[in-house]
Amino acid sequence: MEIFSNFPLWAALISIGFAQFIKVPLFFIATRTFDWSLLTSTGGMPSSHSGAVTALATAIAIDFGADSPYFAIAAVFGIIVMFDATGVRRHAGEQATVVNQLVTDFNKIVSEFKQWPDKKEQEKRKELKELLGHQPIEVFFGGLLGIVIAVTLHFTYFGI
Repeated sequence: MEIFSNFPLWAALISIGFAQFIKVPLFFIATRTFDWSLLTSTGGMPSSHSGAVTALATAIAIDFGADSPYFAIAAVFGIIVMFDATGVRRHAGEQATVVNQLVTDFNKIVSEFKQWPDKKEQEKRKELKELLGHQPIEVFFGGLLGIVIAVTLHFTYFGI
C-alpha cells in the first residue's frame, strides 16, 4: 500500500482534479451558466495538464532534491507537455474552428438541394472539438496551481 504515501503521485492527481473542478465556477463567473462537462473536458482555465506536471516536478524536487535525476525527468516532461498545450494542441483547436465553419457552410448549401430541414439536429453534423489546447496564460496559471498544490500538500499531509 505504498501508493498511498506516494507524495508526487498524489500531488499530480489532486492538481488535475482541482484544476478540472475549478473550471466550473470560473466559467460560471464569466457566463452565469453552469457547464458540468468542463469537469472532463480539455482546454480552458486553468490547464490541468500544466498543473499536473508542475505538481509532479515540484513534489519530486521536495522529496529528492532539484539536483536529482528524477526531477530532471519530471522537469523535461513538464516542459514538453506545457509546450504542446500552447502549441500543437492549441493550433489543432484553431483548425477545428475553421473545419467546423466549413462544415456549417457546406450543410447550408446541401439544405437547398435535399430534405435537410426534416432531419434531427444530431444527424446534421458532428462538430470537432475546438477547445483542445491552451492560451499561454492558462498554462501559466495551471503551472502555478500545480506548484501551490504540491507545496501545500507537502506541508499539510506528507511533510509530517
